[in-house]
Amino acid sequence: MIFSELYSAYYTAVANILKAAVGHTLQKGELREIVARHAFGESILTIEPALTEERWQLLRKDGTTPLQNVPTMPLTTLEKQWLKAISADPRVRLFGDAFPDLGDTEPLFTAEDVVIFDSYADGDPYEDEAYIRRFRLILDAVANRRPLRIGMLNRKGSVRNLRLTPAYLEYSEKDDKFRLIASDTRFATTVNLGRIVSCELDGELPLPKHPVECGREKQSSVVFELVDERNALERVLLHFAHFEKQAERIDETHYRVTVAYDSDDETELVIRVLSFGPMLKVTDPPRFVGLIKERLIEQKSCGL
Repeated sequence: MIFSELYSAYYTAVANILKAAVGHTLQKGELREIVARHAFGESILTIEPALTEERWQLLRKDGTTPLQNVPTMPLTTLEKQWLKAISADPRVRLFGDAFPDLGDTEPLFTAEDVVIFDSYADGDPYEDEAYIRRFRLILDAVANRRPLRIGMLNRKGSVRNLRLTPAYLEYSEKDDKFRLIASDTRFATTVNLGRIVSCELDGELPLPKHPVECGREKQSSVVFELVDERNALERVLLHFAHFEKQAERIDETHYRVTVAYDSDDETELVIRVLSFGPMLKVTDPPRFVGLIKERLIEQKSCGL
């Protein structure tokens, strides 16, 4: 695991404690505040006694530190290689994230090392400067719940103007496109960012008093039982990694897995489930079971 919030939280918390202690005598209240800000609620039970009792010989009992310089946490070679690989992804620029100067660091992998199948080739224009500006404006509007006025191309090629309240952004891996889920006081709507040709903040549109839960009506779930043979459990969890899911152990080799998905991706889910053959058996809902049967009947009729 290259990066982990879980395991790096303790290092970050202790580094900030020592950074404060280098400058002045640290009081217990300040120590606890730093731990609460950078780690977890229960972390104080481990970090405070380990430091104050000098089991970790980084802080003296009087709140001073033997360190003369502020601690730093330099990146490892593997972390630099991973960052170099990620920085080459054009989607990174959409978020305006700044990367450290990685110099001649070799990337951990390149785009040529990744083979993508069963995906459309007409993804959003991530390197287009106008698209990047619109994306960042929409992202800010979503974060701060600021109303928007947009112009978007409809299927006939005409521009349609909308005034809406942004709820959230979602990304379709299969389509390689971002969608804006938004609403006004009357309806909810989904807009492909690639179809937006103009976008600006609209201060005249009042935000609804009660935020609309957009897109929830499009959420569905499928339940299937899994036989953990030929490493099936690990493969399933990896295959459905970007879906919200829950796994429950039935016995030594059988598991029950529930996967939540957007209704627009239902056909993709059917195909993914079928790709595991007899290792997966859909149990609920009955409608999804029917879709599996229909697909199998169609394949049989084609001699597959």
